[in-house]
Amino acid sequence: MEADVNMKYNDYNDSKQGTSFIGKIKEHHELIFAIFSGVLILIGWLLQRQGIENIAIPLFIAAFVIGGFAKAKEGIEDTIAEKNLNVELLMVFAAVGSAIIGHWLEGSILIFIFAVSGALETYTMNKSQRELSALMSLQPEEATLLIDGMEKVIPVSELRLNDLIIVKPGERIPADAVIVTGRTSIDQSAITGESMPVEKNIHEEVFAGTVNGSGSITLKVTKKSSETLFQKILLLVQSAQSEKSPSQQFIERFEGTYVKVVLITVALMMFLPHYIIGWSWSETIYRALVLMVVASPCALVASIMPATLSAISNGARNGLLFKGGVHLEQLSKIKVVALDKTGTLTRGAPAVTDVVIADGVNEEKFYKAVYTIESQSNHPLAKAIVKHILQENERLERIAVSVHEQSGFGVGAIINNTEWKIGKADFVNKDLTNSFHSNIGQTLSKQGKTVVYIKQGNEIAGLIALKDVIRDETITAIESLRNEGIKTIMLTGDSRGTAEAIATESKVDGFVAECLPEDKVNEIKKLEKESGSVAMVGDGINDAPALATASVGVAMGEGTDVALETADVVLMQNDLTKLTKAVQLSKKMNRIVKQNIVFSMAVIALLICSNFLQILDLPLGVIGHEGSTILVILNGLRLLKS
Repeated sequence: MEADVNMKYNDYNDSKQGTSFIGKIKEHHELIFAIFSGVLILIGWLLQRQGIENIAIPLFIAAFVIGGFAKAKEGIEDTIAEKNLNVELLMVFAAVGSAIIGHWLEGSILIFIFAVSGALETYTMNKSQRELSALMSLQPEEATLLIDGMEKVIPVSELRLNDLIIVKPGERIPADAVIVTGRTSIDQSAITGESMPVEKNIHEEVFAGTVNGSGSITLKVTKKSSETLFQKILLLVQSAQSEKSPSQQFIERFEGTYVKVVLITVALMMFLPHYIIGWSWSETIYRALVLMVVASPCALVASIMPATLSAISNGARNGLLFKGGVHLEQLSKIKVVALDKTGTLTRGAPAVTDVVIADGVNEEKFYKAVYTIESQSNHPLAKAIVKHILQENERLERIAVSVHEQSGFGVGAIINNTEWKIGKADFVNKDLTNSFHSNIGQTLSKQGKTVVYIKQGNEIAGLIALKDVIRDETITAIESLRNEGIKTIMLTGDSRGTAEAIATESKVDGFVAECLPEDKVNEIKKLEKESGSVAMVGDGINDAPALATASVGVAMGEGTDVALETADVVLMQNDLTKLTKAVQLSKKMNRIVKQNIVFSMAVIALLICSNFLQILDLPLGVIGHEGSTILVILNGLRLLKS
């Protein structure tokens, strides 16, 4: 699969070297040939009306060859490869049969309209492929490698782990990496869909394909070019384009059998009506050929694939990556969505929600002491506290002190001959914390918050409460899913108290707390028995078993590699509201597919009945049949619109 992506990437680069005019001709050659054949048919028809048959017929033959070559070649190759008859051959037989009995114009019109419908199908596939090419164009081809202080430009494919590279303002980042020196803003819209640039500092991660903003930065490569998040996106899109939905697989199996039945019926129609009904031989053969045209399942075959590819392209453009039509089709059947908490409903990192300072304590002195101590710790809670303090006090200076840490409980230091302690209630003195501000710490804990106490000398100077806050879009996403008739359940490994607080805040319909990975799997199975199809949304390694078990697994774009690989759908923008967009897109696709199938079968039935009643001529049969094919393709193309 990776080799295929690289090959297509090379093809894309090669195409950029040629002229855009030639590239357009190559891309639309089927449509150009179809239009040219149509012009020849028009000229032939005008000459035929003037009685100049000796020139009109060669023009019709030329129209046959020019318009029908691509589809005839495709039909023959597919028949040889799959050892099964197909629609393309059926159309060729019908056109040749029309010519044999002297209906050159009707046969050439059949080829012309069939060529136009084929060109539309090719356009749909090219449109889907252009989504992949557009992604590929964002991948830089070269990187500036830093070796012993010297810069060297090399191909991105030659980058190795831990290589140092320089990225200047305005350049695209060539590999997944971390910032070693420098500070800048990064436009991540190509990967995450964020409209605003994101500030990045030393030790923060950046992704291949994103754009460096204002500052020159030095990066250390953390992933090979073949393993970047960008490359994974390409693989996911290509996989989605090649995988067929269950409906498409059924239609393709049905096509071979149906074509055989049509050919057998046509063979019987060549002589039975003459003996049974008393039709003339010319009428019998003519009606058999009309049957071959109108009974062909062209519109039925074209009912699904163009719509599916259009929907997948639409999703890719909007940050929704489907790993195949089967998953896109399945989403419309979802009754329950199970969601992980950390990193899915919430941001996945603690943030300060409350700061309570004791009466009489100097606020500046308080913040300076906390900042001094916590800035020397690598604990996630300490980092969140430092970040919050710096946001509130940009010019705060750190005091030079020695910090001592009691692992799992807290940290402390002597500042200006006064002992400061920061940590859990047991670390600073539980009796003091219980009496601080009417035991406000206990109230905050019941809200699902982690409380850090600050002790100055023998008194509690204050407390800081932190929480893994829910995402801004979480409530909107839950409500939009509810409007679609979908129930939401939160599955989390957190304690019941924390789970209940987050469930209430996010407004999910229910929750299950203290879940191990196997518990999540069991809950998914239980929900499927009770409600039917279930989607699981997660981002972590512990979510992977549940993602694999669910009817549809959905991963957050910033999730772990395991989650991304296991899931069926990826929300690249980390926006939960996109899940509703995916469900709506699935429902719209299935609705259009059903419309196409019903319409195409109704047209086939109407045309067959009209033929047997001898009220349908070959030209009208051609127009009715091929016109319906074009209509279902155009109906499917509506899914390209956002």
